[in-house]
Amino acid sequence: MAKKKLDIKIKTNQALSRIFNEMADLLEINSDGIPFKPRAYRKAANSLQALNLDVTDIYKKQGIKGLLNITGIGKAISEKIEEYIKRKKIKSYEELREKTEIRNIITHFFKTKGLGLRELKQSAKQKKIIYSRYTRPAKDLIELAGSTEKAKTAIDTVSAWALSRDLDYGIETVFKRWLELDRLKPKKIEKKAFYDGKPMIFSKTKNKWFVIADNGEWLEFAGDEKEIEYKMVK
Repeated sequence: MAKKKLDIKIKTNQALSRIFNEMADLLEINSDGIPFKPRAYRKAANSLQALNLDVTDIYKKQGIKGLLNITGIGKAISEKIEEYIKRKKIKSYEELREKTEIRNIITHFFKTKGLGLRELKQSAKQKKIIYSRYTRPAKDLIELAGSTEKAKTAIDTVSAWALSRDLDYGIETVFKRWLELDRLKPKKIEKKAFYDGKPMIFSKTKNKWFVIADNGEWLEFAGDEKEIEYKMVK
């Protein structure tokens, strides 16, 4: 019985420790310019991990004051522990996760357009890109896809398809093409023959090259094959 009770204690403390470590990671990703915040969460996580007592028991017996006596636990974090004990979740943690997932999707979307994180942040500061304009569609895409990774894969599919056709695309394009994602394929790049800037075609039946004139007429090519230029075209 004693062992089972100890296991429950460990699970409660470990759950909170995991949450606080993840909050520290998420805060670092979001880089809100307050470096002491991640450190505070990591310190609290380590204290809870090393604690031999059930943090729930401490709270039930002594309330917030008891939590404040734990090394590395301040007022803000003690209130989050209280929230977790009462509701089995922490609102600010859920909000931070959502915010980070959304940012992850927006960053990935611009990466497919050749814009790195540094350039994205700079453009957002200079108001060349209105970052908030992408928040809602990114959130909706995560909900539609079911996970951040699936949403990224969908963006990659649409990106490859659109770029191979020199088409512009947005996050909203993924919604429009959602039911045909498995059929969206990049346009193949082929080597084609040209003469004097005009496309050519080889007739197997006549075993001859023809130049396609501007009016669509096929003109028999009478020049040297060395004059034929090959280009990679979509």
